[in-house]
Amino acid sequence: MSDGDPDDANVVMGDHHVATISDSDRKCVYWHRELPPFDAVMMGEHVLEATKGRMRDTLAHCDELWDRAYRELMENTQARMQQEIARLGGHNAHVLDESIDSRHDDATGEAWLHGRFTYALFRRPLMPNAGHGT
Repeated sequence: MSDGDPDDANVVMGDHHVATISDSDRKCVYWHRELPPFDAVMMGEHVLEATKGRMRDTLAHCDELWDRAYRELMENTQARMQQEIARLGGHNAHVLDESIDSRHDDATGEAWLHGRFTYALFRRPLMPNAGHGT
């Protein structure tokens, strides 16, 4: 049971539990067919590039390594996207296009994944000032 902490995801209201969403839990990255909130205001289009750390380039367990590297790249991209949304003063991003390829360094025998993501940045609509009639 919740102790009424405002940061808690569940707040007790009388005999009912009311789920609340903090800003940190609010969905902010929408991928391809997912749509951002209908009232969001587009601020512009941007590109984000992200990489996954290097690993030994080997043919053994190739699919397993690719899958792990892809998951880690997408986790890194999600975190970077959230940082960019905050840095640019937005609230949501809608990823429109992505391109992921592998990179290789022959000198070290290492490979890594590189992703390039084109996204639209959105902000919440401005709320009219209460009590300021015209």
